[in-house]
Amino acid sequence: MTTSTVTAPPSDAAPRKDAAPDPARARLRRRLARWGFVAPAVLFMLLFFGYPLVRNVVMSFQHYTPKTFFTGEAPFNGADNWSSVFQDTLFGKALWHTLVFTAGSLLGQFCIGLALAVFFNRRFPLNGVLRSLILLPWLVPMVVSGIVWRRILDQDTGVLNTFLDTLGLGGHTPWLTSPGMALLSVILVNIWIGIPFNMVILYGGLQEIPKELYEAASLDGASAWRAFRSVTLPMLKPVITVVLVLGFMSTVKILDLILALTDGGPADATQTLGTLTYQNSFVELDFGAGAVVGNVLILISAVFAVFYLRANRTEGK
Repeated sequence: MTTSTVTAPPSDAAPRKDAAPDPARARLRRRLARWGFVAPAVLFMLLFFGYPLVRNVVMSFQHYTPKTFFTGEAPFNGADNWSSVFQDTLFGKALWHTLVFTAGSLLGQFCIGLALAVFFNRRFPLNGVLRSLILLPWLVPMVVSGIVWRRILDQDTGVLNTFLDTLGLGGHTPWLTSPGMALLSVILVNIWIGIPFNMVILYGGLQEIPKELYEAASLDGASAWRAFRSVTLPMLKPVITVVLVLGFMSTVKILDLILALTDGGPADATQTLGTLTYQNSFVELDFGAGAVVGNVLILISAVFAVFYLRANRTEGK
């Protein structure tokens, strides 16, 4: 008896391997996921930075007065606001004072901050305590510092003049009431406030420099000054860039310190673009002119930021 074996045809119900994922869909999902993470930050920037910036630019071309808040009417007046601001001699003085104030403050803060950072980079008793005490000017609110220094620098009853008079060095210096001394006094106070920030950031950068580099420089017979120029400064260059950029951004627009010390006086000797914006907008209630000065201040910061980004890109290449 012969037995025949019949092979069953392959069943359609047999499990099949999963189809390969669609590359286009995978890319779309990844792109949506990236935008999902970025969207909150973009929305925040548009609401709190983009809209006020655009609104400020538009306002600079409008006749915007306190009446506008009630009527909503702010007719466009072309470039009248810009021409009136640029023709005002006070704008030129404020621009010059802003440049002098920013350059003087940055130079003083950076040089003294770097010197203190190098000093505290060594180990010695009470190192941490002294560094903590130096941070106090940075922790005190700017307005409080301005009010305290205004009392210290008072010509008749100030502590500084009283101390100088005790030493026989003359105690009647008009630190804040003389047009020739006021701007210098404000710069010195701002240097005092900004030293701790510079010291802390630069001190952190010094901690990241490998000690082996200094040992190699010492073996090559390099002096302390030579090691500072050839090792410390080149290694600190990225940190120095950050310190100067952040210092510039916080100094060029300063307002509260000058208002607390001199209120832009005497005789507009300490008037800067920041105080001029405040004066036009909230003292003279000319919001269009205030917007113009504010836009100039933003433009200066933007130009500085572009140069900074291009310099960083060149270093990266």
